[in-house]
Amino acid sequence: MKAVIADDNVLVREGIAALLREGGIDVSAKAASAEELQQAVDEHEPDVAVIDIRMPPTQTDEGVRAALEIRRRHPAIGIVILSQHIETGTAMQLLATYPSRLGYLLKDRVGDSREFARVLRDVAAGGAAIDPQVVSRLIADTHQTGPLGTLSARELEVLVLMAEGRSNKAIGERLELSERGVQKHVTAIFTKLALPADADDNRRVLAVLEYLRTG
Repeated sequence: MKAVIADDNVLVREGIAALLREGGIDVSAKAASAEELQQAVDEHEPDVAVIDIRMPPTQTDEGVRAALEIRRRHPAIGIVILSQHIETGTAMQLLATYPSRLGYLLKDRVGDSREFARVLRDVAAGGAAIDPQVVSRLIADTHQTGPLGTLSARELEVLVLMAEGRSNKAIGERLELSERGVQKHVTAIFTKLALPADADDNRRVLAVLEYLRTG
């Protein structure tokens, strides 16, 4: 599996590259700007592009615009956006435009090479993975009213892990629940949110994210 990295901070760029190599992912190229990123993606056609949300020259939305351009020109390439801060508006903009093959992670939570590699592989395979802190913020913003308010504390925990792209087995391991117990919570969540139940991990993640986006 091949990845291209874009971040204007050389230390961050090299650190991400080291994490990916440790996780068994080949780093085909590293870019310091959106222009360099586009050239690298065109040349190497990686499985996934890891992109800082803010890059030169304005340090605003260059990373987002670069991601949208990559998706337009190379729809099969997975995109993982890295952000220093929680920006739910940006996350939802990307999800609304291109919801699959997309990851949105906070930089300070990217430290486990195996977990990082897992997210990249899931995204490259067509999945979606949103940082749990971002999902928690979205839930907090809409929790007081509507169906989210009917979820139990445990169901909210399961919902966050579902949106992160985790399977029932992985959720069970994290929360010390059996897979059957997790499935009961998942079924309750989908019933309370009036979402169509689906065994496919990616489609259920997208369903939850769509609910959070419009909730």
